[in-house]
Amino acid sequence: MKSFIIATLFLITFCTNVLAQEKPIKEPKVGLVLSGGGAKGLAHIGALKVIDSLGIRIDYIGGASMGSIIGSLYASGYSGKQLDSIFKGVDFDKILNDEIPRGAKTFYERENHEKYAVILPFDKFKVHLPSALSRGQNTFNLLSKLTLHVNNVHDFSKLPIPFFCMATNIETGQPVLLDKGNLAQAVKASSAFPSLFQPVMIDEQLLIDGGVTNNYPIDELRAKGMDVIIGVDVQDGLANRSDLSSAPAILFQINNFRTINDMKIKATKTDIYIKPDITKFNVVSFDAGEKIVENGEIAAKLKSYELSDLAKLQTKKRKNIIEPKTPDSLQINQILFKGLDNYTISYVLGKLKLKPYEKVSYNHFISGANNLVGTNNFDSFTYKLIPSTIDGVDGYDLHTEINETSKTTALKFGLHYDGLYKSALLANITKKQVLFKSDIMSLDLIAGDNVRYNFEYYIDKGFYWSVGLTSRYNEFNKNVAASALLSQQAITAAGVNKLGIKATDITNKIFVQTQYKNDLSLTLGAEHKRLKLTSETLLSSSNQSETTFDKSDYLSAFANLRFDSFDNKYYPNEGFYFNSDFNLYIYSSDFNKNFTQFSIIKAGLGYAYSFSPKLSTTISSEAGTKINGKNTKYLDFVLGGYANNFINNFKTFYGYDYLSLPGDSFIKGTITLDYEIFNKNHITLIANYANVEDDLFSSEDIEWFSLPDYSGYALGYGVETFLGPIEAKASFSPETKETYWFFNLGFWF
Repeated sequence: MKSFIIATLFLITFCTNVLAQEKPIKEPKVGLVLSGGGAKGLAHIGALKVIDSLGIRIDYIGGASMGSIIGSLYASGYSGKQLDSIFKGVDFDKILNDEIPRGAKTFYERENHEKYAVILPFDKFKVHLPSALSRGQNTFNLLSKLTLHVNNVHDFSKLPIPFFCMATNIETGQPVLLDKGNLAQAVKASSAFPSLFQPVMIDEQLLIDGGVTNNYPIDELRAKGMDVIIGVDVQDGLANRSDLSSAPAILFQINNFRTINDMKIKATKTDIYIKPDITKFNVVSFDAGEKIVENGEIAAKLKSYELSDLAKLQTKKRKNIIEPKTPDSLQINQILFKGLDNYTISYVLGKLKLKPYEKVSYNHFISGANNLVGTNNFDSFTYKLIPSTIDGVDGYDLHTEINETSKTTALKFGLHYDGLYKSALLANITKKQVLFKSDIMSLDLIAGDNVRYNFEYYIDKGFYWSVGLTSRYNEFNKNVAASALLSQQAITAAGVNKLGIKATDITNKIFVQTQYKNDLSLTLGAEHKRLKLTSETLLSSSNQSETTFDKSDYLSAFANLRFDSFDNKYYPNEGFYFNSDFNLYIYSSDFNKNFTQFSIIKAGLGYAYSFSPKLSTTISSEAGTKINGKNTKYLDFVLGGYANNFINNFKTFYGYDYLSLPGDSFIKGTITLDYEIFNKNHITLIANYANVEDDLFSSEDIEWFSLPDYSGYALGYGVETFLGPIEAKASFSPETKETYWFFNLGFWF
């Protein structure tokens, strides 16, 4: 009996070993689910670094919101360490604000951005609020660049690691699983946080953040055939009453009711559940990115035993980690458009700054995409660069999808104060597609101490010559140097040094303009100017209420050449600036009966350079002269004061009051040191020097090469706000021993 039992046990053991050899244990398929959570989602990177270090192969990834961003890049072939390096270099302020670099905008669009504090859509006599703070274009550009190597993949299951992400149909409230199409666009939709990023249209579905309806798509991932699921959850818990002190906090709490209840069930379905400590962070804590990533690593290491056991079951390891390569240039072959209706291809190409079958830098390409979006004529612009070969040249076909905006009218507002025009409230109405598909009409009405208006109509032809007309009305009252209007003999007779002047200027222009790239433009046109200068200081008879110095209409031909690569109009850190004007005055109604034809030439240039991220300098110079026209003093150059929107030939000069130094010629140099003491707060130190007089550049007199006759210095403090810069500057001149304060509130207009 004993022998029988021993034989039976031996037989069972032998058969078991044989069967084990014939039927090896099946290797588990491992899925990874990444939740949404805004900046807290950076903890996913820390978890991925640990997963990589243990040699775990991920077979499928599902994510929502920030989890879709991190997940899509990991699925595209990046490692956790590479993602850590990439996101350390991302400027999240620009991503969140959709800040389009100044250099990516045309001159018109720069002026539009640097004038108005508030822009509201206006349709059917109703004012609307924008659908979101940002279009998400910078997010899309970044994702497109990082996933360029898989841009030809339409089915996300064909990525190096199969992938899907969740979005929400804003019309039905239903979750939408995205696993095909444009990867960057799908991820943009999945992460379109309501009110921060505008909804994304995909296949006629209007989509927003997937976290709204399914922030942890574990069931969808399990349905892909995954045996083991690793989950990284960076969602908030419920806040206590002390933290619910604002409307946004209450709204977040209400939204979290559903997701937290969902996670009570979904956490139990997760085989390896990783929960980083994100209690001290919120959805926009990107400035704490390194700490959030570190907390992700810590949480993943707490599960290292379970993760290590899982790694031991895998014989095949991940082999598709790529070396991140940012292309320096792109060979663009064909350019294909979808969605164009009201705008021509030449208009869009002009904004993109692209032509088919040319090679451009990648930065140039991104700049063009931003410029197109910056026109505000399109709700969205998405694209794919598909590899192609034309005539043996490897490159990319650019497939674009453009969604034209249905809102063609906007109301815009601004607020301003300065020492010349005093207080002013700006209201603007802008209408697009008035007569042509690519035209724009704008009217500024400025109410305050001095009433003004500014009308513009512009037909933008893209690469071709564009056409425009403008009409502007300005007025102000100011004490000015008597020498700006009177001869020395008249000044002596009157016994005054300054005159109280009311200046009224109406200027109308019609012009053609061409623009090379975005920084260089050439404008040619004709100008009509009506100039009226009056004073109550001098009265020639007891019956007069005022003295009129000029009330003439002038006609001139003009040309303007401008180059501007400054990165910031008010506080530049880098770039070069050049602006030159030529006016030939050929006719006047001749109020004073002494008109002769004359010309005015003026030019200015500047260079900005950064010594460090905080300290920069701008060196600039200006010069101008009048040729002939000795009897027409009222368009001469006059220096003094501080302004960014002087009319005619008035120029800023620190250390002197407004309009103090007249002459038919001048030369001026300025050095500015700018220290950004903290974000958007600037301390400036300024020195300017000038010579200004009649016949300064005459061949018989070379005084303009001598030491400057006038100098001034200023110390200022400025803050960049949504209204524009708020500035206070104290200036002093050693010649007069006087101090002048200059204040400015808001954008100049």
